[in-house]
Amino acid sequence: MAEAHPADPGHEGHAHGPGHSHAGPGTDRWRIATAFGITAGLFVVQLVGALWTGSLALLLDTAHVLTDAGGLLLALVAAHLSLRPPTARRTWGWRRAEIVAAALQAGVLLAVGLFVLVEGVRRFFDPEPVASAEMVVFGVVGLLGNLVAMVVLFGGRRSNLNLRAAMLEVLNDALGSVAVVVAAVVITLTGWVQADALVALLIGVLIVPRTIRLLTESLSVLMESAPPGLDLADVRGHILELPHVVEVHDLHASRISSDLPVLTAHVVLEDEYFYSGGSAEALGRIQRCVAEHFPVSVQHSTIQLEPADHVEPEVCTPHEH
Repeated sequence: MAEAHPADPGHEGHAHGPGHSHAGPGTDRWRIATAFGITAGLFVVQLVGALWTGSLALLLDTAHVLTDAGGLLLALVAAHLSLRPPTARRTWGWRRAEIVAAALQAGVLLAVGLFVLVEGVRRFFDPEPVASAEMVVFGVVGLLGNLVAMVVLFGGRRSNLNLRAAMLEVLNDALGSVAVVVAAVVITLTGWVQADALVALLIGVLIVPRTIRLLTESLSVLMESAPPGLDLADVRGHILELPHVVEVHDLHASRISSDLPVLTAHVVLEDEYFYSGGSAEALGRIQRCVAEHFPVSVQHSTIQLEPADHVEPEVCTPHEH
């Protein structure tokens, strides 16, 4: 890293941690593709089943399968897009597409989940007939499909975070299918049709909070909020404790995608230290600090170093031009 020249008003440095790469989840794509194919097929089968049987529980489980299929498709697309290098127009590549798609996906599922919760309450007090025998068949088909998808994803769960998350989603689907089968058996044996609405409410209660968390996290990234677990007051305090640091201002942290935190800051150094060529040493200390000392490791940091006598340029308003 070149040192700041005395005539320069500041010095900027970009940190990239050892072995860090812009590339995203580009491995085990065949596992994701296979699981997506199975899940997409299950969605079609269960949608037909929900319309055929009139089961609200099966309908909500179908909406859950659709969301998981969308998540797997996002993982597959991310694995492909991550192979594209950044360009002058898209300097971070397509990393943010993951967040936009996740927010849309969560919004759709939240709307479906709230609708089914309301409809479940109504059906509990005013039940409608359900084809319980067919409901068992479609529930079992869904469960078997989820088990096959879990087997496909199981082998790569340790090497890839996307695969681990996808496997948890498929596990949730499997539990939903079990609940549908249980409701169908109860209706067949006892004739208590409200079991369908009760299971739908149970699945909705499990899904809606997770969906809200996903939507909240996605919007947090889009609003460029600080990464969860990274306390900027703590970051500022650590940087101020470094040798020859006088002040820290314009400190910002956000995320480009769910797994890519970034940080920018203006750090003021003692005049004598700055002009004597100590900028490179200070830059290294600061970048190691933000990469190693906090629960969230920021491998991408942009630090502007300034002497204490540096005067910030005035910002011209449009009417001053």
